[in-house]
Amino acid sequence: MKLSGWGRFPTHDVALSAPRSEAALQAQLAEGAAIARGNGRAYGDSALSQTNTVHMRHFAHMLSFDDKTGVLQAEAGVLAADIIDSFLPRGWFLPVTPGTKFVTLGGMIAADVHGKNHHADGSFGNFVDWIDVMGPDGKVTRCSRRKQATLFQWTVGGMGLTGIILRAAIRLRPVESGWIAQQMIQAENLDAAMDVFERSQDSTYSVAWIDCLSTGAARGRSLVMLGEHAALEDLPKPRRKMPFQTKDKRKLSVPFSLPGWLMNGLTVRAFNALYYWNGSRKAGESLVDWDSYFYPLDAILNWNRIYGRRGFAQFQCVLPLETSRAGLNALLEAISEAGAGSFLAVLKRLGPQESRFSFPMEGYTLALDFPVNARTLALMDRLDAITLDHGGRFYLAKDSRMTAETLRASDPRTDTFEAARRKSGACETFASEQSQRLKL
Repeated sequence: MKLSGWGRFPTHDVALSAPRSEAALQAQLAEGAAIARGNGRAYGDSALSQTNTVHMRHFAHMLSFDDKTGVLQAEAGVLAADIIDSFLPRGWFLPVTPGTKFVTLGGMIAADVHGKNHHADGSFGNFVDWIDVMGPDGKVTRCSRRKQATLFQWTVGGMGLTGIILRAAIRLRPVESGWIAQQMIQAENLDAAMDVFERSQDSTYSVAWIDCLSTGAARGRSLVMLGEHAALEDLPKPRRKMPFQTKDKRKLSVPFSLPGWLMNGLTVRAFNALYYWNGSRKAGESLVDWDSYFYPLDAILNWNRIYGRRGFAQFQCVLPLETSRAGLNALLEAISEAGAGSFLAVLKRLGPQESRFSFPMEGYTLALDFPVNARTLALMDRLDAITLDHGGRFYLAKDSRMTAETLRASDPRTDTFEAARRKSGACETFASEQSQRLKL
């Protein structure tokens, strides 16, 4: 069947299976090089295999929860949304979350997702106690930082290439309400936005929407959103009785793929100007429900159809702290010159990261979405080169078009990861379209 990632690019004709048991999953490994697939929210081809795409939707059970420590044991196919629905009313929230709640536990581990709190808490892997991984021989190994540590280190952030994640234990975060105390700060340009990030290191959450087409003194103008989980005393008295109850929002939906010509420099520039003006009106402190703060795009079902039938590609890099200002300015200049801006440009400050095969490093990450066409693909090649010039690297969970040469130039850990895969035999059993494209 034809299948793609969330970006709808590239599309491959894949052999898809959905085993219901470990025995069926073991048998599936004999059908050819396999890759696990969760809910299909990786943007590119990291969860696609033409020979053997293994959908994990039947491994979606929560197994146990300790309400004293917040440790949840669950199968890999459990959605983040299900975890929130089950445990937020009991005073627990995800310790780290990406920008959508429609991702699986296995996917969050495989991509070692980061969130708006990386500068303070690191990536999702910091809160994983153990993982059960099915290896190339069908044997299931429980790994952790102390037991089978090598397998653990490469599985967290390893994009499913060390084996199939079956189960894991993670530590949830205690919270007093379902609300976020947000501070919206208007930043007139990139330097001002970065100054806000640097003086806000004590904030638990920080993220910025950035206007990637503004020029001159306004280049990189941004809306920076700081956040904290609201305590009971932060809520108005009527809400303190039911602190986890938030208003249900009506879901919007994009019913069909929009015409590709709608996504052009003029419409993006107009949208960005309106978004910045509207956000500036909301500057200051406010209470925002958890869903709106962490997952604004989840309110629009099938929003990936906005980019048309060709789909879109996301560019996401991280630049080391010492080169971030120069590198981000160079990236924004290239985007502005090309006139191919992004509706969804996001800037975050990242903190130090453990030395596993994972995306973050201390510095700044910029994420942008572009409709797929010859002009934007050429622009992203240019952005790759700028990133390399400034010592940056790229997020495999968002990648759909990077070359193997670019990956190796950006990340010297690639050779060590390949060696670990060869030693375990994983390279012969686990492969995705992305891993083949990147020669992993």
